[in-house]
Amino acid sequence: MNTFTYLFLFALFLSYSVQFWLSKRQSSHVLKHRPEVPNDFKESVSLEAHQKAADYTIEKGKIGDVDSVIGLIFLLAFTLGGGISLLFDFWASFDLFPLWAGVISLGSVFVLMSILELPLAIYQTFVIEEKYGFNKSTTKQFITDQIMQLVLVAVIGLPLLALILWVMDEIGQYWWVWTWAILISFSLLMSWLYPTLIAPLFNKFTPLEDGALKDRIQQLLERCGFSSNGIFIMDGSKRSGHGNAYFTGMGNNKRIVFFDTLAESLDDEEMEAVLAHELGHFKHKHVVKMLVASSIMSLISLGILGWLITEPWFFTGLGVTTESNAAALLLFMLVSPAFTSFMTPISSYFQRKFEFEADDFASEHAKASKLISGLVKLYEENASTLTPDPLFSAYHYSHPPAAIRIAHLSQS
Repeated sequence: MNTFTYLFLFALFLSYSVQFWLSKRQSSHVLKHRPEVPNDFKESVSLEAHQKAADYTIEKGKIGDVDSVIGLIFLLAFTLGGGISLLFDFWASFDLFPLWAGVISLGSVFVLMSILELPLAIYQTFVIEEKYGFNKSTTKQFITDQIMQLVLVAVIGLPLLALILWVMDEIGQYWWVWTWAILISFSLLMSWLYPTLIAPLFNKFTPLEDGALKDRIQQLLERCGFSSNGIFIMDGSKRSGHGNAYFTGMGNNKRIVFFDTLAESLDDEEMEAVLAHELGHFKHKHVVKMLVASSIMSLISLGILGWLITEPWFFTGLGVTTESNAAALLLFMLVSPAFTSFMTPISSYFQRKFEFEADDFASEHAKASKLISGLVKLYEENASTLTPDPLFSAYHYSHPPAAIRIAHLSQS
């Protein structure tokens, strides 16, 4: 072990300690407020629904903690435990071309991670989600989804990984700039292709039928100066009882998507208000801002990796005996979250700020009261707790807690 080993262990200890401490605070806070519905929601949320949300939140937190422990064990086993060296040496013994040996080694790690996560995914879907009435997925559907995801990763991810490793091996000192350009271009391409090429592999998207709701939405789009490639209802109910709505795509490939569960739960004015909120994200350029921020962070991260890859202590400090670009890339992906966990509350803060801005936009172009009633229905039907721990929500939540968000909308 060297100095970097101790630095890594300290960062790991600090990040996981904060994570488990916040998780414990969340469970305790939600359990403490379980007996009674908050005053602001007593007229709109039943005690039964409130307690269901509390229990659901606590159980999901426990699963999250177990997942974190498994992730920690995996990380230590594959770094300081020598797992990466063993895996790379194993594939090197087949005398493969170095580029393909690196691709297969990284692919093997991702497959192992998927296998380790599978039992918890099964438990989450068929035990917890089933218990609270959300799971609509069959065993056949679940297996099909897992296979489809692996196939997509293999078809799309492995060629991309091979290209990145080739750039790292052949371009020279500033390979990381070229890699950054490739990743950004790939991200933009996938954002454009996702609505019409990838998403339909998993769900059916039906154009919204003509009628009062479609007319109302078209009028909203015209008022807001927004054009899209269609308004679609997605069959989200074939997997889950949770409801949602979102924009997807870029340029002339933008789509508005409502889950069928959402369309069944909200009335036309509430649907209009929820959509107006989503339009607020578009009008305030939140997606663009997050893309720019992500691009800057990616460039900085790759620049750091460009420096670390030349330092022997980076490899030896993390238990890797044979230096290679593929091993460096894998190490960086595995250990960087321990050093960047402090960014989570910063990112969460700005995302919550964006949500307030989108709510304000919705209040200007639809009825704030309808957005409030729609959100309350979503909180209840998705079993979202109304009483999260303030520190936990400040650290993790991308959306403002229910009470704070509703109070903000009530002032609009």
